[in-house]
Amino acid sequence: MSMAICRVRAALLSLSNHKSSLISSSSSSSSSIRSFSSSKFESVGFIGLGNMGSRMVNNLVKAGYNVTVHDINCNAMKKFSDMGVPTKETPFEVAEASDVVITMLPSSSHVFDVFTGPKGLLQGGNLLRPWLLIDSSTIDPQTSRKLSVTVSKCNLKEKKDNLVIPVMLDAPVSGGVLAAEAGTLTFMVGGSEEAFLAAKPLFLSMGKNTIYCGKAGNGSAAKICNNLAMAISMLGVSEALALGQSLGISASTLTKVFNSSSARCWSSSWSDGRSTLF
Repeated sequence: MSMAICRVRAALLSLSNHKSSLISSSSSSSSSIRSFSSSKFESVGFIGLGNMGSRMVNNLVKAGYNVTVHDINCNAMKKFSDMGVPTKETPFEVAEASDVVITMLPSSSHVFDVFTGPKGLLQGGNLLRPWLLIDSSTIDPQTSRKLSVTVSKCNLKEKKDNLVIPVMLDAPVSGGVLAAEAGTLTFMVGGSEEAFLAAKPLFLSMGKNTIYCGKAGNGSAAKICNNLAMAISMLGVSEALALGQSLGISASTLTKVFNSSSARCWSSSWSDGRSTLF
């Protein structure tokens, strides 16, 4: 665990020294966009129907959105097809049917492939139908920023109000499966602030907190920082429990002490089964 924390910390330090060319390019493209409207959500595409994504889709459907889904797992798609939710065979087909596309995938390589791979969201070249692409996967900020720049170089197939180019938001979540089920996720969002504000009703149909973190990639960076802080607290609680047990105190007793005292944190709450945040 400590080695993993060191690797994450090293990655964060490298990010702080990373050149800003990708960011400035994305910022300049977003500055040319004059207006956003939350009414531009007539159809929502969702790619990634795993433990998190499937529950997020359920909440979008409950909120009344017209959702189209895709996943490489045919059984996951059949579940939604049986519910009457339209399914598509490729990410590109989802894009062609959607005003907004949300991705919730396992890793950076999966996200990059869904966007830029064969039959990916950007298969159509420089012309896109969706005006907004939202990635809620937990990935590295560099990938988020590269994709944001790539998307900003595209044009919309159909002009929407004053929009002429599509926009991307990186919006990873915290809360885990239980929060995804309950619709109480926290979204950490990077990218255009105007797009964030327009998409807020969409986020709040799947969560209870939305936090704007700044430019492209900052949502992904915030998620890494959050995970680092959580990992450190887990180490601290684990070491304290081990020390206490070696001195003759039971883990259950120590947990009661922690959760009634200044040591209380997510990790200590989780150890007694009361926490829902992951």
